[in-house]
Amino acid sequence: MAINKVQFQKGLSLNEFLKQYGTEEQCFNTLYKLRWPEGFQCPNCGYDKCCQLTTRKLQQCYKCHQQTSVTAGTIFESTKLPLKTWFQGMYLISQDKKGISAIELHRHLGISYQAAWRMKHKLMKVMQEREGTKQLSGFIEIDDAYLGGERTGCKRGRGADGKIPFVAAVETTKQGQPTRIKLSILKGFNKEEITAWSRQNLAKGSTVISDGLACFNGVIEAGCLHDKIVCGGGRASVEEPEFYWVNTILGNLKSALRSTYHAIRAKYAQRYLAEFQYRFNRRFSLVEFIPRLAFVALRTPPLPGLRYDDN
Repeated sequence: MAINKVQFQKGLSLNEFLKQYGTEEQCFNTLYKLRWPEGFQCPNCGYDKCCQLTTRKLQQCYKCHQQTSVTAGTIFESTKLPLKTWFQGMYLISQDKKGISAIELHRHLGISYQAAWRMKHKLMKVMQEREGTKQLSGFIEIDDAYLGGERTGCKRGRGADGKIPFVAAVETTKQGQPTRIKLSILKGFNKEEITAWSRQNLAKGSTVISDGLACFNGVIEAGCLHDKIVCGGGRASVEEPEFYWVNTILGNLKSALRSTYHAIRAKYAQRYLAEFQYRFNRRFSLVEFIPRLAFVALRTPPLPGLRYDDN
């Protein structure tokens, strides 16, 4: 059997990570180059010359004299954690396809659980913001799904109480291999919701294959072709070859969530889906994962007031 090149790729070893991001200075320089790849540019006046105040790591514009930091206006703003701790967190989140929980970050990084939880959610927010700008195109498998386990005495399947509906879509190549996915929380499965979701997430002219659920006709309103394969429920729908990849992705997603997290609160569910989606869509180059995530984090606005709660 041929070796799967994606599965057996080199990745970024711990030793290599420490060589590149093992010190505060290395992490600062990496963020500086990622934020200003063409050289410093003042966020106030646009001037391209500055001096660095070494004691506070601030850049002061020569023209307007405004001071700014490499993390100002980004997801890292006002952080009390060392930059190397942030990079360690990004490494731990990126290298395991099932992800890592906040409590494991707390243990590995040696920071408080609350700090680890905030880091985790800020980085998931970065992934969510980035993935929101991408559209699927070409040939796409689509299916309805739910987060939340079965409860004794409660209705099962579609419309069950306490479950979070989301749509799963997989873009595949002409050879039938998966390239990218979309996992999006919806208010419910109706034509209006699917139409709005399709206009935002699917490129016009794409071919969408579904199990014939009436709401999926909404993809037509978004300029896509709709190929319906009515296969019934239960094992028949799971074994249908046209839905192989979307069923595989859903199985892997639910396995990852069950094995990594004790529970997922509904108000944060989209972030957890976005994390799985972001990691899957960038699985082709694990070495580039950290600089790509840091680049986007520097272009994601701060998330003030984020604090752990039990609600």
